[in-house]
Amino acid sequence: MRAAEQWARIEAGLEDGWDEVLLSFAPEGSVDDAAAALGPLQPGRVGNELRLQVTRAGGGPERLQNILRRLDHRRIWGTLSLVSVKGGAEPAPVEPISEPRASLVSAWDAAVAELPPDWSDLLCELELDSSDHLARAALLGAPLNPTRNLDAVALRFRVSGKQGYGASPLMVRRCFERMDAEGITGTIRVLYELSDTENAVTQGPVWRLAGRSV
Repeated sequence: MRAAEQWARIEAGLEDGWDEVLLSFAPEGSVDDAAAALGPLQPGRVGNELRLQVTRAGGGPERLQNILRRLDHRRIWGTLSLVSVKGGAEPAPVEPISEPRASLVSAWDAAVAELPPDWSDLLCELELDSSDHLARAALLGAPLNPTRNLDAVALRFRVSGKQGYGASPLMVRRCFERMDAEGITGTIRVLYELSDTENAVTQGPVWRLAGRSV
């Protein structure tokens, strides 16, 4: 569950008389990245958690909500929980809801299932949930000859359905199995797809993105 949604659940459980809350945010990835995103709230660090003090006066809850949305936009996931509350009766702690993340293998299978039966060439992208996984994902996906998308925490790779340049669908699946085994999560997208291509004195089609051949 996104951090902004977690705060909405916590706030809904507070009684009307609350004045100030102390929250804890435990990021799944880099604590430093989370601290930078939460910087306007001046978080304090306790081990691998960040503590946030929010007052109700002066639009504190709305400011917190806006900053948490920025955190979600940067795909910095974690668990937000209530530590203490001042004013009003202290409610029972809200248990965080963890939504199971689909495995990369199942996401890949679903993406392939949506392709036309005569597909021949794909340009795909794996956007990772955490920058901490980037180097390891690139290593485990080395047979795909991935390239880095510098505008996101993402790797791009080509897939060939029959011949030419690009990894086979089975090799792609095997690489994602290795990533799943190490807890690497992300989103798989098919950026471009071609059907029934034939190679004539080439290794396959060439896509051009931002003036560069891929």
